[in-house]
Amino acid sequence: MMETLPAADGHKLDCWFEPPVGTRRGAIVILQEIFGLTEQLKGVARKYAALGYEVAIPALFDRVERGAVVDFNDFDRARALMMASELSNTLTDIDAAARALSAKGGKVGVIGFCWGGGLALRSAQCLDIAAGVSFYGTRIDQYLDKPLHTPFLAHFGLSDGHVPIEMIEDAKAALPGMEVHMYEAGHAFANEARPSAYVEAAAEVAHARTAEFLALNIAA
Repeated sequence: MMETLPAADGHKLDCWFEPPVGTRRGAIVILQEIFGLTEQLKGVARKYAALGYEVAIPALFDRVERGAVVDFNDFDRARALMMASELSNTLTDIDAAARALSAKGGKVGVIGFCWGGGLALRSAQCLDIAAGVSFYGTRIDQYLDKPLHTPFLAHFGLSDGHVPIEMIEDAKAALPGMEVHMYEAGHAFANEARPSAYVEAAAEVAHARTAEFLALNIAA
């Protein structure tokens, strides 16, 4: 269900909450691609809720355009919304979701996709979370100035034009604690709503590894 969250600076943002199935094992904040709080992401939330995690998806575009959800083919509008989003404000909104989950008890992790994958990395450097996971995180070269303070798992496609191998190698060198897995896939390989990008085999392995990682670092 959608709720309104107060951020530390007074901003109020929408946030989708997915309750855990069965006993609550912990909590996860899911960070969006550049398309907003999509139905596809709600499906990802249900996937992890089925494992016992409470999930929150903050609407990270709300400071720019409230309720913005962009068609997967409208890259120009999606990129414009991303570029208009201030990093410090976005982190404040991610923190609001993490704190809302933490207040209910247990550890909180972050999983991000695309733009959100880079934000997951920044969150693992700057926010009070227990673990972070990035699926094909973009702009990671901008986040190599701080060490990781929590376990971090990253998934990348070998043919991802948005995240070249050189950028990944630089990140591995700067952040030696980051666990990296590579897949025979391109960008957005775990998004089943984008048929031209989706690679089922890679997505299933990446989600399975993520589930194991969360069980080790978050689950009660």
